[in-house]
Amino acid sequence: MGDIDTFAKLELELRRGVLVLATLSQLRTPRYGYELRQALVEKGMPIEEGTLYPLLRRLEAQGVLASEWKIEDGPPRRYYALNADGRTLLDKLTGSWQGMNAAMDRLLKED
Repeated sequence: MGDIDTFAKLELELRRGVLVLATLSQLRTPRYGYELRQALVEKGMPIEEGTLYPLLRRLEAQGVLASEWKIEDGPPRRYYALNADGRTLLDKLTGSWQGMNAAMDRLLKED
């Protein structure tokens, strides 16, 4: 591979697809943005704030997240969590991911 830029662009495309699933997977229980970001980082999926917050707003607008403002020991924070449609979507995306992952394992396995 002669062009590092090509790798970076293609890797970014791969990450974009999995960031939605990764984010949904961590919203089974309510979390505010920074807490969610830290959970993703701790599990090996770093995400920039400039990517996370628009993603959360988009997922809420699509009807798969619920949010509410809470004040607990500090400034008001907006907590996000999966709603019923979000849980259904997470289940479907998880199944799809597992199928694609199994296929990729077969494709990438050396004969």
